[in-house]
Amino acid sequence: MQDEKLPRREREKRRHRRQMLAAALELFSKKGYHNVSMHEIAKRAEFAIGTLYKFFKNKEHLYKALMMEKAAEYHHTLSGVLSREGDVLTILKDYISAKAGIFADDVATLRLYFAETRGASFNIKAGLDQDIRKLYDELVEQLASTLEKGIRKNVLRDLSPYYMAVALEGLTNAFLFCWLEDPEQHSYEANAPVIRDMFLKGVMAE
Repeated sequence: MQDEKLPRREREKRRHRRQMLAAALELFSKKGYHNVSMHEIAKRAEFAIGTLYKFFKNKEHLYKALMMEKAAEYHHTLSGVLSREGDVLTILKDYISAKAGIFADDVATLRLYFAETRGASFNIKAGLDQDIRKLYDELVEQLASTLEKGIRKNVLRDLSPYYMAVALEGLTNAFLFCWLEDPEQHSYEANAPVIRDMFLKGVMAE
C-alpha cells in the first residue's frame, strides 16, 4: 500500500531490489554465501550485472541488506504480538504460534537465519552479527517484560523473567530447527501445543 503512493520510477526501483534480494536468498540458502557470485545473483534475478551493482556495491553489502531486512521483518512480527494488551498466557501462546507463521512459506530465510544466529555463517566485517544481535536482544527484553507481567499477576512462577525468556527462545528455536531438518516429521505448527506445555508446565510427571 505504501509503494502505491510513490512515483512510478521509485516503485520500479523497489520492485527490482526485491527481485534481486529474492534471487540472492534462494541462492544463498541452497549453496551458502561463499559459493554464490554476484554474476549468479544477477542471472537468477534476470538483471545485468551492472544493474545489480547499482543497488549493492558488493556481495557482502547485498548479504547484509538481505539479512537485516529479513531479521527486521521477523522481529517486527514477534514484537507486535508481545505488544498486545490482554492475558499473558494468551500472548505467550500467540508468540509461540507466530514463529510458525513467519517461516511457514519461507524456509530459505529460516535456514539463513539459523546459519547467522548459530555462528555457522561467515564473519561479516560490516557488523551484521552485532546488528542482528541488537534486534534479538531487544526482542528478548520485550519477552522478559511480558513474562514479568505474568509473575506480578501470579500467573507465572517468581523466577528471573530474563532467563525465562531465554529458555522460551531456546525451546522454540530448537523446535524450529527440527522442523527445518525434517518438515514432515517435525511440524512446528503441530508441535506448538507441546512447546507451550513443556514451557509452562515443565516435564516432570505430577
